[in-house]
Amino acid sequence: MSKKDMEKALLKKVGEAVARFKMIRDGDRVAVALSGGKDSLTLMDALILLQRRAPIHFTVCAFTVEQGKFLRPFEPMAQYLKSRNVDWSYHTDNPSLKLLEDQPTHGCDLCSRFRRRAVYQIAKGLGANVIAFGHTADDFCESFLRNALFNGRVSSLPPTTYSRERDFRLIRPLVYVNEALTSRYAESMGAPVIPCGCSQRTGTVRKGLRDILGDMEHQYPHIKETLLSAMGKIETSRLLDPRYLDLDGETIGETTEADEGSPFAIVE
Repeated sequence: MSKKDMEKALLKKVGEAVARFKMIRDGDRVAVALSGGKDSLTLMDALILLQRRAPIHFTVCAFTVEQGKFLRPFEPMAQYLKSRNVDWSYHTDNPSLKLLEDQPTHGCDLCSRFRRRAVYQIAKGLGANVIAFGHTADDFCESFLRNALFNGRVSSLPPTTYSRERDFRLIRPLVYVNEALTSRYAESMGAPVIPCGCSQRTGTVRKGLRDILGDMEHQYPHIKETLLSAMGKIETSRLLDPRYLDLDGETIGETTEADEGSPFAIVE
């Protein structure tokens, strides 16, 4: 796939997500949380391109939070962003560095809490009201399976949500973009990807689910697209939450098209 074709596919998927989930509105200032990885780099480029073509006016900036876990110096990335005239800033989060020193084996949840606090502070300083994260379709699928298999609930990452105080809209425009595309796109950009130590961890639930999905993709190439589709087509009357079930027979049930056409439909 050529760079032009990749760009076209990327913008189509990002544009669909932005429109469907009302991610960006007229007058927004969007701050991209740039981790140094391929996904957030692709997201940043996509939003800059979208900014030039969108029928509404919004601005894009980017920032990076240093938590002491980058595996290589960030200077090459800084030079790359400067060469592309990206409105980007770099912030060292001292509380995170202290946490790393005091609790070197701390878990992801604690690290995420520190990062969230820093992200909100930085976004406020940048005058942004929207914060964009580079979670991809892969992340949504993994989150869905992790919650179902290990947390006992049907949920995933929200494409659009708000901070607790509702002063920031949090968006994930790569919800329909898989990592196969972000990898190829970032490579075509010639970006010096800077890995984080957390991405190298093995033996985690996330890594295990990623391996399982990867193995299944060999036999079922569209399995992630199917999982994403399932997240958008919730049949509450066919789950086990009593809040959504007609236990007293007060409503008339309807046979869904899926039931009629599926050889595995349960006849009731």
